[in-house]
Amino acid sequence: MNSPSEQPMAGSAAESGWFGHPRQLARLFTTEMWERFGYYGMRALLTLYLTKHFLFSDSTTTGLYGGFTALVYLTPLVGGLLADRYLGSKKSVKFGALMMAAGYFILCFGGETAKPHAVIEGQRYEVVEENTIDRPTATGQEKRFVVDGAQKLLIKGNEDGTVSLLAPDGSVARSVAKGGFESAGTRSAAFTLLLLVGLSLITVGNGFFKPNISTMVGELYPKGDTRKDAGFTIFYMGINLGSLFSQLLCPLLADTVGWWAGFGLAAIGMVFSWSLIQFDGGRLAGYGEPPAGQTKDRSLFIYFGAAIAVPIVLFLFQNLMNASPAAEGAGFAGYIMALPLMGKLLFGTFIIGVPAILFYAWKEGNKVEFQMMVAAMVLIVFNTVFWTLFEQAGSSLTLFADRNTDLSIFGLFSISAGQTQFFNAIFIVILAPLMSILWATMGRRGIEPTIPVKFGVALAGVGAGFLFLVWGAKFAGPDFKVSIWWLAGLYLIHSVAELCISPVGLSMITKLSLARIVGMMMGVWFLSISVAQYVAGIVAQVASVETVGGQVTNLKVSLDTYTAVFTTIGWAAVAIGGVLLLLAAPLRKLMHGVK
Repeated sequence: MNSPSEQPMAGSAAESGWFGHPRQLARLFTTEMWERFGYYGMRALLTLYLTKHFLFSDSTTTGLYGGFTALVYLTPLVGGLLADRYLGSKKSVKFGALMMAAGYFILCFGGETAKPHAVIEGQRYEVVEENTIDRPTATGQEKRFVVDGAQKLLIKGNEDGTVSLLAPDGSVARSVAKGGFESAGTRSAAFTLLLLVGLSLITVGNGFFKPNISTMVGELYPKGDTRKDAGFTIFYMGINLGSLFSQLLCPLLADTVGWWAGFGLAAIGMVFSWSLIQFDGGRLAGYGEPPAGQTKDRSLFIYFGAAIAVPIVLFLFQNLMNASPAAEGAGFAGYIMALPLMGKLLFGTFIIGVPAILFYAWKEGNKVEFQMMVAAMVLIVFNTVFWTLFEQAGSSLTLFADRNTDLSIFGLFSISAGQTQFFNAIFIVILAPLMSILWATMGRRGIEPTIPVKFGVALAGVGAGFLFLVWGAKFAGPDFKVSIWWLAGLYLIHSVAELCISPVGLSMITKLSLARIVGMMMGVWFLSISVAQYVAGIVAQVASVETVGGQVTNLKVSLDTYTAVFTTIGWAAVAIGGVLLLLAAPLRKLMHGVK
């Protein structure tokens, strides 16, 4: 952490062995790259896996996805603390990598595809399918029929929310009023349990891995080293280099071989990540070590506690899936009481944790350190808003790509909905070095934007991306599908916004935090993203549409629903970004020269 009197230092030539940075950055870069290869490869498939293999509804899928990604970012709060106090970052990273690899391998076992059925006005009917394949990518030829006695009636959703059941000659054999048709799936309880066990292992393992690999990067640079922002930006490029290849390859394998192959490749990437730290040849000696002065090794006790945490996380997922919404007119208090345990846990931790840490900083630090911590916490709150909107990528935007996007590339070939997430990764890989050079050049000239300004630009940018896609939706074809290039444009704008906040934010935490709790503060940073992921799931639930067997019943209704939600959150993000830009000047004073 820099004090106001410290002057930036350039870093010694002896440390500048890898593109002007410490040599150890290359190994940490590659470790993070392979870990992100596994995570983003799995994430590219997860929403589609839930809707098409397990046949969960949009609401259940996006809720579970949001809850899973929320816990993925919540557990680093504990993992960072355990590393600070007992394990050290290096042991934590290795243990977390092994748990995550086990989770990905378990996801390979999904069992048979769930069997669809429908409940029409309280009565259950069998649903049969034609031309369906249990793969991420639909062919557009799938048909689903309600079996009513000896008849097979084609299911057709209407714009007003009603459902028509069509006879073989195309006539309407039966009309179902809005809200009277409910689709569902019958799935294996054992394989559903395996799915949740796999997600739980990934969740706990990530808590040990995620904050501590970033902390090790921060340890490479002395106080005041002007290379730190650039180093974190390069490190962040490694994250997206891994996600780029995995988001292309894992969906490709899932389409051509099966779901298990896509998840299996993610697991192999995670094993590679573990091996780079486990067999470092002494290159990371002195970095990420356990705190000095410990008289007793508590590693085995902590590992046992992590194993106990897995069924606890599993219970939270089950509680999330079984939660009922608040009754209409219940008010804010009723809404809070109706939240699943995970929602109460996340919001409670954030609301209590942030003031508690500020109180600790006020008590243990001096006035300058306290003010810097206040600035960090304000930025963390705005960070929550950014990731709430940005993380629609894995849920509502993936479903939008599957249902309302023409995935043809210049008419030569098509990609899958899961592969569309690679746009963000490739833009980051291209833009990260350019942004790194830009920040370094502006820094030398003394005109680099402050951290609050970068955050404000990021928030406005994520809103602009949604508004760009909404504009493109006006040019949708008669099939109610938007050209893939509008979606690519959204990801381009979002990638620029991401580079203004995420690597800058990681660096900001290491600069503004009290040195003795930097690991915990890194955990708080991820806690803010955790809350954002949960809220992102709620936002995605608002964009839910009616499906049967994982396919929408009316594409126009689907397109209208998505564009309405994207318009609202787009303008909200632009407005909030403007507010932060107005607060940039007072926040800069609280930061006391930290840039």
